[in-house]
Amino acid sequence: MPKVKATNIDQFVIDNIRERRLKMNLSQAALAYELNVSEGFIGNVESNNYRAKYNLKHLNELAKIFKCSPRDFLPKKPL
Repeated sequence: MPKVKATNIDQFVIDNIRERRLKMNLSQAALAYELNVSEGFIGNVESNNYRAKYNLKHLNELAKIFKCSPRDFLPKKPL
């Protein structure tokens, strides 16, 4: 299976959320449970081998989990 390259903005968001997840000592499975998605979804998003990405609903729910604004996941300037 060929690797699926994330866009710059997708990768920025994914990296930002992964960093926050790790700082809170949340496993991928624990975050999936909190986000109400399948256990494998977070791993698929964080891997370049799958097309799975976070959508706006996910970002809104993640902001509730991480107690921040959905805007905090995005860069200050366009990439």
